[in-house]
Amino acid sequence: MSQTQTSPELSTYCLDVARRAKQAAQLLVSLSTTVKNRWIQESANRLLERSGDILRANQQDLAMAESFGLTTAEVDRLLLREDRIAQMADGLRELAALPDPVGEIIEGSRRPNGLEVRKVRVPLGVLFFIYESRPNVTADAAAIGVKSGNAIILRGGKEASHSSDAIVNILREVANDTGLPSDVIQLVSTADRNAVGHFLTLSSYIDLVIPRGGENLIQRVVSEATMPVLKHFDGNCHVYVDASADIAMALSIVRNSKCQRMGVCNAMESLVVHTSIAKDFLSRLRLHLDEFDMEYRGDELCCHVIPEAIPAEDSDWRKEFLGPVMSVKTVPNIEAAIAHINRYSSKHTDAIVTSSMENAHRFAIEIDSSAVMINASTRFNDGGQLGMGAEIGISTDKFHARGPCGLRELTTYKYIVEGSGHIRQ
Repeated sequence: MSQTQTSPELSTYCLDVARRAKQAAQLLVSLSTTVKNRWIQESANRLLERSGDILRANQQDLAMAESFGLTTAEVDRLLLREDRIAQMADGLRELAALPDPVGEIIEGSRRPNGLEVRKVRVPLGVLFFIYESRPNVTADAAAIGVKSGNAIILRGGKEASHSSDAIVNILREVANDTGLPSDVIQLVSTADRNAVGHFLTLSSYIDLVIPRGGENLIQRVVSEATMPVLKHFDGNCHVYVDASADIAMALSIVRNSKCQRMGVCNAMESLVVHTSIAKDFLSRLRLHLDEFDMEYRGDELCCHVIPEAIPAEDSDWRKEFLGPVMSVKTVPNIEAAIAHINRYSSKHTDAIVTSSMENAHRFAIEIDSSAVMINASTRFNDGGQLGMGAEIGISTDKFHARGPCGLRELTTYKYIVEGSGHIRQ
């Protein structure tokens, strides 16, 4: 369980966790795909067998949700049910079925002098993963870390501490039973926020930090980390409804993008509509989303069509609302749509609904985001939906990985050069 520690004790604790992760990673790199997959499959089985333990722990977290000031969307992310645990287990099984990237030969060549040169995929080593109060992420992150050959240190939100603790205990137990060093998965056991700062200094042991949470956390990690950071700040995702869009399709895509699950990073937050169809489309959209009690923050035309809409401020175009609020911008052409999106987007996911192949192609080329959807919901920017299995996050960085980060994105490479007594002249 979480506890508060004094500074010297905290420093020693963090160093011990990182050292044990490093040792475990060195052992893990030599283990076969079969051993890793056996651990993943048995973990999936045992999560289902022990679902009662997990749900009881989750109830402890839910009982504290009000005291933590969680919103309705945040409580939904925290909530576990039997079906969500089953989805967690299914995600692990899907991951086990994916190819192991470790050892993959990315490219190879034979030099004129006979040297064999191979570029081979290898694990990063130790990952430090900081994430929000979504206990299902605990299992996903642990499995994707281990399958890609990495040890992982998990720092979950205090709001999900009981749930995450129950899940990690099961995963470590299965590791012991299946031949993995249990320290390949460690959950930080202190709620002290200073622990993050200590871990961020341990670049001798930790190879990559992945913060997944609010902008303040990510800014802090970026400023303090002594190792590379893989991140995204916000999920301000757009849907642009073009003049040529099929209206029924557009209504369906906007509804799914925004309302299927509002509290996630790939949900639509900003709607952009061509002025030539704005009156008809927005009038129909208002009725289409009536059950969600949606709040609209729009420009002048939007406020004219939707009387209850609130005039948007500049900050509204950038916001990740994570609830029943959206910004609405009307534009005279695709050039203006692209300019607006590139200015305000968080470079996560942006979509176009159009019947024009020319506009679709232009949008795909000119929008600077990790994923561009053409006539499809923003909700598809997800590792599982794109065939990558579980993902540890969606990066809006351009280096070293972008978009959903699956197994390959948690590896690097090295060159193996094989000769037969070769010496350089």
